[in-house]
Amino acid sequence: MPVEKAGVETAQREVVFIQGNEACARGALAAGLQFFAGYPITPSTEIAEYLSQEMPRRGARFIQMEDEIASMAAIVGASMAGAKSMTATSGPGYSLMVENVGLAAMLEAPCVVVNVQRGGPSTGLPTRTHAADVMQARWGSHGDYPIIVLTASSVQEDFDLTIKAFNLAEQFRSPVVLLMEEATGHMREKIEIPAPGEIELVERRGPTVGPEAYLPHDDGFGDVPPFVAYGRGYRYHTTGLTHDTAGYPTSRPEEIDALMRRHARKINEDIAALRDVEYTMMDDAEIAIVAYGSSARAGLGAVELARSRGIKLGLIKLVILWPFPTEVIREAAGRVEHLIVPELNLGQLVREVERAACGRAAVHSMTKVTSEIWAPHELIETVEQLGGTGGRGAR
Repeated sequence: MPVEKAGVETAQREVVFIQGNEACARGALAAGLQFFAGYPITPSTEIAEYLSQEMPRRGARFIQMEDEIASMAAIVGASMAGAKSMTATSGPGYSLMVENVGLAAMLEAPCVVVNVQRGGPSTGLPTRTHAADVMQARWGSHGDYPIIVLTASSVQEDFDLTIKAFNLAEQFRSPVVLLMEEATGHMREKIEIPAPGEIELVERRGPTVGPEAYLPHDDGFGDVPPFVAYGRGYRYHTTGLTHDTAGYPTSRPEEIDALMRRHARKINEDIAALRDVEYTMMDDAEIAIVAYGSSARAGLGAVELARSRGIKLGLIKLVILWPFPTEVIREAAGRVEHLIVPELNLGQLVREVERAACGRAAVHSMTKVTSEIWAPHELIETVEQLGGTGGRGAR
């Protein structure tokens, strides 16, 4: 459909049938990607392949690095130079990147890391799907640091959430991880790509003071300090060491405490901006599925099937996994009898659901590590075992 803007030629939305990895790459370009560094790894390689062709045509920079450690370091450096930057990998590559993910968190360098998950550990199942990097995405690097993690369940979301990941990275001066899966990275679906004028883009906030008054980590301008790229006339110090507001290393307890607490506060306390949950048929639900990634697709199918049988089943789909939406789960647990958590791992996020539920509802883990995605009928079998026959089930 056309998008009208005064004095501008009418732009058209594009409807295409494409692979999830290509959708992610196209989303990155739509978000303003200026620098990509990566190393080929199944099942994410198509992202790099597409960008290697398209970025030079747009005056952007693509580089294949010698490994994933260097790739992550490169996008952190590019971010500090002012570029919107991204890398893409899979589990073994992300394992190598996590030290520099921590560096990005310490420097408050906006950047995006896409992890198209596959089976593990070690070499695992390079061409098959899993969703077992949920905890690694949150806690991969050492020390206390905040991070934002999104998860996609469709090819459309591969596109949309890549843009959202860039926007959140810029808004919060933080590394952002987008978890895809081999299933969603390699599936093909019809998606709609908005016209350029329809896409809302966020840019990092610049300083309102001159070089003589600028402090790169000063909380006087808020929990997310203004950012100045290298080479713009502002001289400041950058280090991975714990630092003061000027960026210089410090061992002073009060400065250490202020830095670490501000880092956590800027993400963990901005609940509204970092809560992304989708509800399906939850108004009268007696049993709810809590799902993310491809498992949420099965959850949606299960809800439709259950409702056709008179079972009051609902779905809570988690789009932003970290920070975890504790209050969302706690509120839902107060209204339903059971929470079912299907995962393509041995049960990683279910423990967070249990913590948030606080015993208000029974929490049930469903796990699968066969490299096959969940089917709706498998979830329905569990629902029926819990008494989901249209009336209140036994707890």
